[in-house]
Order: sequence, then structure tokens, then C-alpha cells
Amino acid sequence: MKQPGATYLGNNRCRFRVWAPESEAVDIQLTGNQKRTIPLIKQQWGYFEAEADEIPPGTLYKVSPAPGKQFPDPASAYQPEGVHGPSAVIDQDGYHWSDAGWRGQAFRDLIIYELHVGTFTPEGTFEAIIPRLADLKETGINALEIMPVAQFPGNRNWGYDGVYPFAIQHSYGGPDGFKRLIDACHAKGISVILDVVYNHFGPEGNYISEFGPYFTQKYCTPWGNALNFDGTWADGVRDYFVSNVRYWFETFHLDGLRFDAIHEVYDFSATHIWELIHDETEQLRQTLGRPLYLIAESDLNSPKVVKHPETGGFGFTAQWLDDFHHALYVLVDPSGRDRYRDFGRIEQLAKAYTDGFVVSGEFVSFRKRKFGRSTAGMDADKFVVFSLNHDQVGNRVGGERLSKLVNSKLQKLSAAAVLLSPYVPMLFMGEEYGDEAPFYYFVDHSDPDLIKAVQEGRKSDFAAFGNSDYKDPFDEDVYRQSVLNWDCRHSGKHAELLAWHKALLTLRREEPALQNVRKDDIRFSILDDGGFVLHRQCIHGLYHILALFNLSRKTITAKLPAWIEEPAILLHSGDKDVSVKRKQLSLEPWQVVVISGTSSVSE
Repeated sequence: MKQPGATYLGNNRCRFRVWAPESEAVDIQLTGNQKRTIPLIKQQWGYFEAEADEIPPGTLYKVSPAPGKQFPDPASAYQPEGVHGPSAVIDQDGYHWSDAGWRGQAFRDLIIYELHVGTFTPEGTFEAIIPRLADLKETGINALEIMPVAQFPGNRNWGYDGVYPFAIQHSYGGPDGFKRLIDACHAKGISVILDVVYNHFGPEGNYISEFGPYFTQKYCTPWGNALNFDGTWADGVRDYFVSNVRYWFETFHLDGLRFDAIHEVYDFSATHIWELIHDETEQLRQTLGRPLYLIAESDLNSPKVVKHPETGGFGFTAQWLDDFHHALYVLVDPSGRDRYRDFGRIEQLAKAYTDGFVVSGEFVSFRKRKFGRSTAGMDADKFVVFSLNHDQVGNRVGGERLSKLVNSKLQKLSAAAVLLSPYVPMLFMGEEYGDEAPFYYFVDHSDPDLIKAVQEGRKSDFAAFGNSDYKDPFDEDVYRQSVLNWDCRHSGKHAELLAWHKALLTLRREEPALQNVRKDDIRFSILDDGGFVLHRQCIHGLYHILALFNLSRKTITAKLPAWIEEPAILLHSGDKDVSVKRKQLSLEPWQVVVISGTSSVSE
């Protein structure tokens, strides 16, 4: 497989490689002070390439796939002047890494923290994140999941409008800034996962169709024609994205990739594109000698996403478990039934804990059909769970976080439900201390027609949910309002919530029963008057953790199982001390109590 783009070879020598299978000739046009043309030589399988001297790092260039046409390199590593400007030659070996001793972490041990580079700090850069890593590590977070950084139009965007999958957003700090952040994370024992988009390209600066049949009209996505993974000339498209996977792991030392909306990738080849990516990643794991994670966002509710290709699966390490979010959120905030009308019963949360998918073949009114398939018995480290993520916040008309929707007691309850689960937990930036800044959807396009289309589309989406008011995604102030209020982290109710998260994460690390990822060992019982008990045990059934949740507005009494010996309160979220008397205790409204105990026999 050939790596596309410009590869700096040292001594001011560079190799250019472009895939343009339907072009007769392809040239490199140097710009700036070095204006000259470098003709590429046609190779097999639609590739053009050549090596050239007098190409120092920083050289700017465009690619000409046809006479009179010049565009940025489809595999550009850096776009210092934005999506319409020239590409830049980068010396990827010029950065000196300090993470040679980094060996990664087991996926099941991760505490993931999703962040958006532009709004995590006022500066909105990779460099500005580094001073915050110590606080995150102290909280108990050991993995960052960074929203897409592939070059997008302008300076502010969620990242899903990227048009150069190999280029690092220039306003964030470019390739070296990203490497410094990853290096600093590894020095702190923090893994780094990058959100990537393989189902579409953004609308502005999207010149990739000028180079070949990257898209197909056979399938349609919400963003237009699907990427061509199984049609004429599909091999070059497949190689392009598999090369991108290798690029992130080898060149940037990433630990994992999170793939956006895999259900919008269509491939009926004998070997699916996800299988190719799995196989490439397996080889890289052996070569690099450390774990590499592949995480899917999937709307399929299908276990094949995380099954091994040998058993007919796609081979992802894990996938986001949206059903867990929906089941939990509607119980914590009953107004959420307007958004998730098929959810709202405690039994559904029970199924999310013990089975995985809540919708596993039942009729779903939202879809008006039966949907999904069971994942009962599948280990819990195949799933990532959360009470917030960028979508669940940013796609609300007011961009409200849970901190603006429910009180601090329910925030604590929600955190405990996620962090005491057997799944790999994920927090959305600022959630750990209840940041109240909104997280809006925002863009920075330069095309007036495109700006208008985005504004009207967003307004129409919210109108469908009965909301006539919305924030203009193009308004820079909307972006500024979305920046975290990091300074409030250690004061008042925010400090209290942060301490609660720290306590829960400490418990998760130290208690053997909370490290068991077998869903078969989970028990869930519903209490009278609106509560439930989550029962975790270690594999041999000797050590037990019981988390008791009161979802109601009144005090309820919970009785412990008779076989629990020497129960002890480990943690509680209430205002008063809690004690166990005659194997029962009282739970205040919206309270969580965590109890440890032993048993002479397994349940």
C-alpha cells in the first residue's frame, strides 16, 4: 500500500505521490518563492509520483490533475493558509518524541474524556491543553478523545466538516502542536484517541472529486453521495483511508481512533473496509508493541460491529452505547421523553446494564419498525457509555449540558450510574465539575450561500422539535460562549461535583468487583417507589459492591440481600450520614449510596 501525499526524505528531497486514476498527467506546482513545475510519473493502479530536490520543509505547493486546474493535495499534511490555500511539505521526522517507553493501557481500564480543542481553553490550541493535563490526571482521567482535527474551513468548527483527513487544523497548532500534546499526554500516562470521519467530506474546500472517483451515486448519506468503497476504482479510495489509519498510529503515536457514524459507510465488497482497517491495525499493534483501539459510533444496534472479522464482524474494539445514555437520561430528566420517546422505564436501564443494547429486536416507534439485535453475554469492555457527549449537548437548541437541566444531586446520580457501570466510561469536557457553559454547534465558512444553507438547515431541524429559537452557527459569539469556564472548577458546587467524580473513579480503580467486565455477573433489582440497586461482584463471587439509587423525590427504604456479610458504606451522595441497620437503609431523594460486602458463598 502506497502512502499518498508529500513525504519529506531529508536533505531537502521530497517524494510526491498522488492517486488520480482518470488523469492523463499530474504535476506538482510549487508556489511562493519557488515557483516551478514538477511532473509526476504515471505508475500502476492510478498513482503518479516523483522525487525532487530543493524542496525544504515548509515548501508550498498545489497539485494539477488536469491542464489549467490546481488544487491542494488530497493527502496534504498541512494547510497553513486554510482549505483553499496551498499544501505544505512537512518534515514529520523533525519532531523528537520523548515517549519511547510508552506502552499504552488496556482498553477496559480507560476513563475517556471527550474534548473539543477550540473550546476546551480560551486559546483554543493544542498547546493550551497541556497545562490542564495534570488536573485531568488527578481527577482520574487517563484517556483523551479529541474531536476531529482534520483541516476544516475557517478557525471554528466541530470538526466534522473536515476536507483534508491527513492535515492538522492550522488554527489549533498544526502537526507539531498536535505531536507535542500527544507526547505530553503519554508523559502523564494519558492515552489519546482521535475522532475521525470516513463517511463524508465537508462542503467547503472539498476538491477531492477532481482527483478521482472518491464518491459513488449508488448510495446516499445525509451529506450527499457516499464514499466509493466498492465501485469502480474503489481500491484507491480504500487505500487512502487505510493509509490514514496507519498515518495516525505511526506518525502521531495515537492510541486509538473513534470513527464517526460508521452506519453511513456502504461497502458490499467481499472484504469490508472496516475489516481492512482492522487487519491493518492488528499488524501495527504487533509492529508498535502497544494496544491500539478502534471505536465505532454506530446506529445499527448490531453486535457484528464489535465481533472479530473471523466470526463475520467488523472488528472494532468497542462502540458507543447510545441506548445506555437514552435509558439513563430520560430517568434523570423526564423532559427527555420528548427527545427519546421510546425510553423512560427503569427496566430499560436494567437491560442496558445487563445486556447492552436496550433495543434488540423490539418495535421502535421512532423508527416505526423492529430494530436491533441482542448483545447479552458480550463483555462490557466492548462498549463505551456516557451521560453526555458533543452530540447530546450540541444538538439541543440551547446547547444545554446536564448541569443546566437537572440539579447537582441528579448530576451526581448520573455520574455514579456511568462510572459504576461495567462499561468503559466517557465524560464530556467540563462534566466532571458541572461546567454550565453551553456547547453550541458552530461553523466558520466563507461561502455566503453555504452559510445561509447551514443557518436555514439548523433552524429547520429545531423547528421539527417545536423550537423556533436557535443560535446562529456562524455567529462568532456563539463559539465564544461555548468555551469552558475552567476557573470555576475548584469552587462551590463545582468543587463538590469534582470531588464526587474523583471519589467514584478512585473506587472504580481500587475495588475488584468494579473491574469485572463480565455482564453475566451483574445483577439489577428495582426498588419500590422509584429506585434500583446495581450489584457488581468479582468473578469468584466473594467481594460485592452494591450501588443503591433513589430516582424519586421522596425518601425510600432499601433492604440489602440477606447473604451480604459485613456491609460497609463506601460512598454516598447525600447530605446526612448513612448507616446500615438490620440490613436496610434509607435513601434520600436522588441519593446514591455505595456499599461493599462479602459473602461466604456466591449469590
